[in-house]
This record gives sequence, structure tokens and C-alpha cells, in this order.
Amino acid sequence: MATPNEMRIADLRAKYEEQSSSAAFDRLYTDEVEFGHMFSALHEQLNEHFEAINGRAHTTHHYWADNSRTLLALIKDIKDDLYSLKRAGIDVTLDQRYQDGIERCQPWLSYGGGSTVPEDFTEIEIIKYEPAFMRSSATVLLANQRERVDLKMVGSGSFANVHSYIDPEYGIRFAVKRAKSGIAERDLERFKREFDIMKRLSFPYIVEVYRYNEGRDEYRMEFCDDTLRAYIRKRNATLKFSTRKRIALQFLYGLNYIHGERVLHRDVSLQNVLVKTYSSGAVIVKLSDFGLSKEADSDFTLTKTELKGTIRDPQLESLKEYSTVNEIYAIGWVLHYIFTGKESLSHGTDPVANIVKRCTDRDPASRYQTVLELIADVETLAPGPTDAPA
Repeated sequence: MATPNEMRIADLRAKYEEQSSSAAFDRLYTDEVEFGHMFSALHEQLNEHFEAINGRAHTTHHYWADNSRTLLALIKDIKDDLYSLKRAGIDVTLDQRYQDGIERCQPWLSYGGGSTVPEDFTEIEIIKYEPAFMRSSATVLLANQRERVDLKMVGSGSFANVHSYIDPEYGIRFAVKRAKSGIAERDLERFKREFDIMKRLSFPYIVEVYRYNEGRDEYRMEFCDDTLRAYIRKRNATLKFSTRKRIALQFLYGLNYIHGERVLHRDVSLQNVLVKTYSSGAVIVKLSDFGLSKEADSDFTLTKTELKGTIRDPQLESLKEYSTVNEIYAIGWVLHYIFTGKESLSHGTDPVANIVKRCTDRDPASRYQTVLELIADVETLAPGPTDAPA
């Protein structure tokens, strides 16, 4: 006997099998095997209404009675049917642009006599070339597999979410970084550039990326167990100086490599340095999140108002002016955390403190001018007599 969830899904499929959809919308949902036709039909209907409303907003400001009732019924169907899917364990999201459009239309839509489009109504952005309905990132379809595999959320940033999954063929865990729905075109461009830069870089201390999926705006990449912040926080009481030094040097080797490739990271932080842990206990540091990075020959420059990053040099007024000495400032903060486990800078006179002071000097001219100079000093650091935890 079918379960309630199975019956609920069967009813939804039957309901939408009776509704037509055009090839222009079907092509947007080719990756969605189970509910592609449902999403295509709903998307097409929404587009018809939103395009008509945009037109009426420029003419009579009157949306016909029959169309108003039909749109209200469609909105109810979307709400009810997506809730039914959620109860069946299938979480589907509507693109935020269309969710906003529905919320802006509902207050003035009427069941009788037509509806008056407000004078100050702002056009709804019409989505024609990307899906408006998407399963929340709970599964991923692999190129050489028929079945979807489960995704687990492992991180989230301003423009993208990161999930992990175990490849059933290789038994290896990978990560998927997927751009958030509805992000600005410039942010999506930044997301794609991040992949291109990381794909070009090839070094043991850089996260490896594999393939970009244009249809879903996501890419596969090497999975790492922890951020640097989480790794040290969990082990700070027992972490030996020698281990901290190895982590620090791997971090610096990675940065020296990208600087040699004429790339500035511009967002060095405890979250953007990852740690891969092996069963033997060995660890490898991996630089990640190159979304704000800058290549020497690139004209993709952000303005002063877009200056971001979790560790910012107080001497830097604009990301456009960012240079190696500004990166050195952030590196100093990260090194301090690696050796002490403390996120706020503390003053001292020991060799580590002296290195950090020089990295974060108020005068950029007094800082290390290259990561190679910094590596030379870190390599001379010696543990205490017992190699005790810092």
C-alpha cells in the first residue's frame, strides 16, 4: 500500500500532467526528472501574468477580472503544492524575484471587477532563461549517475552556499559551491571569475576545483574538513607549537604562490583558510574563497563602497588601491590566531608577537613587503623546551 507521501506526490503529478507547457520553459528544467513538467507549467503561467501586469502598469493600470482571479488561484496553488512537496520531504524554493513579485501583487489583486495596478508599481523582472523553481540544495545529479545523491550544507557566504556529498562511484567526499538564487549579475560574474582563477592555480595549498556547471551556476571542488578557525578552536588546548608552525608555513606558502602568479586574495580570513585532515592526523592547509581576488591584468575592480573582507587594513581606503602590504596586514592577524588561538591581537615581545607586529604596523612601509620575507622569519621560529601547546 502506498504511503501518504507517495499518494500526495502521485496526486501532484497527475494534476500537472493535465496542464500544458511549452518547450521554452521545459528546457529550463531538464535536470529535474520528477517535477520538471510541474515547474515548467507554473513558471510559464507566472510569466504570462507578470508580463501582462507590467504592460498594464504602463497603460490603463487595470488588470482584468478573469486574469486577477486566475492569478490569485495560481498563487494559492503554488503555495499549497510547494507545501505538499515539503511535507513529502522535497523542499522547493521559488526565485526570490518572483516571490517578491507575488507579495507585491497580492495586496491589490481582487476576485471581482478587475484589479487596479498601483500608480507606483515597479515592473517585475521577467525570468526567461533560468529556472524560477528549484529544489533547495538537498541533492545533486552527477554526470555519470542516474540517481541523485544527498547534499549536506557545510557553509554559506554572501553569494553562495557550500554543500558536500559522497560520490557513489569513488566513495570520496566532494564539495559543491552553488551561487545563491537571484544574486546580482556582477556578483554572479565574480562567482564565475572565482572558479576561473582557482582552476588556473595549481598548488598543494590551494583548494582544487574541477568543473563549472553553467546551468546551475555551481562548481565541484575538493572537500576540506574545517575552516582554520574551527580546526584550531577545537584543538587549541592541545595543539603543539610544531603543528602550529607547519600550519602557518603552509598558509604562507600558498599565499606566496598566488602572489607569484600575480593574484592578490583580498579576503584572507580565518573562514577562507581551510584545513584538510587525514586519518593519520596529518593536516594540509588550503586557501579558498577567491571571490574578491584580483589578477594583476584584470580590470574587474570594485569601488570604495564595495570594500569587503573580514580583516581589513585600517590604512586602506579603497579596494581598488589594495596591494601586497594590505594583504600582509590580514596575514598577520591569521598568523596570530594560528600561534595563539586568540582572534584579537595581543601585545608581546616573543618572536611570534614581533612578526605579527611587523605585519600589522600602522605604517605600510614598515611591514613585510613580500610574503617571502615573512616566510624567512617564520621558518626561524623555534618551539619551547617541551614543545608545549601555545
